[in-house]
Amino acid sequence: QVQLVESGGGLVQAGGSLRLSCTASGRTFSNFAMAWFRQPPGKERECVAAVSWRGGDSHYADSVKGRFTISRDNAKNTVYLQLNSLKPEDTAVYYCAADSVRWGCFDNYDYWGQGTQVTVSS
Repeated sequence: QVQLVESGGGLVQAGGSLRLSCTASGRTFSNFAMAWFRQPPGKERECVAAVSWRGGDSHYADSVKGRFTISRDNAKNTVYLQLNSLKPEDTAVYYCAADSVRWGCFDNYDYWGQGTQVTVSS
């Protein structure tokens, strides 16, 4: 089992920045590819960004490319999502997820965190 705990969400004005963190426990963190998803109110969950096991490869949704950056620190068992130039449409609950087999944007990750709310005011 892997436990994932997100933090760093909050209320920010449009154009502002936030950094989300997701800390893992229970298994060797470097054995897992990681991703961030989000679910806006009343909408489907979508993959925002993903990073490979050692952080050498990353992938972004077109809607966040150039504004968000995913990174990981395997020594700290933590994956980050830096959110810059935030827009009201970025408002969502953000989840981190872990998978031991594949990396990238796909729905059936093995493990999920509980989510952290990001609200962007106009």
